[in-house]
Amino acid sequence: MADEANRTAFLEIQGRMIETTGKLKQVQNQMRSKEAEKKRAYLTMEELKQVPDDTNVYKSIGRMFVLETKASLMNEQDKKFKDGEASITALQSSKEYLEKQMAEVESNLRELLQQDPGLARQIMSMNVV
Repeated sequence: MADEANRTAFLEIQGRMIETTGKLKQVQNQMRSKEAEKKRAYLTMEELKQVPDDTNVYKSIGRMFVLETKASLMNEQDKKFKDGEASITALQSSKEYLEKQMAEVESNLRELLQQDPGLARQIMSMNVV
């Protein structure tokens, strides 16, 4: 009976570990994406700073280019940059939370396997397909 309970607990922990790993990868991918957006906005602002204020600048919208003022384009890029920073900060805290959850799940798994060496042997003998 205890053997079956431990097996059920193992499957539950394994499911939580898989779920947490997936969420962690998703957050890391979102962080990379936001970093790229932030960098693009920064580089665009740096290039725009070198352009005289009275120069015609164009904003790309799909396959079309729209005439914009330099100031409005600078404001838009600055907003994108700041939004990127805010998103990255929020995602960083999510990442830290998920990493703590992952450590807790690993600890639970380790504890369960130490309690039941038979279950550990069973898991090690399973054929992974």
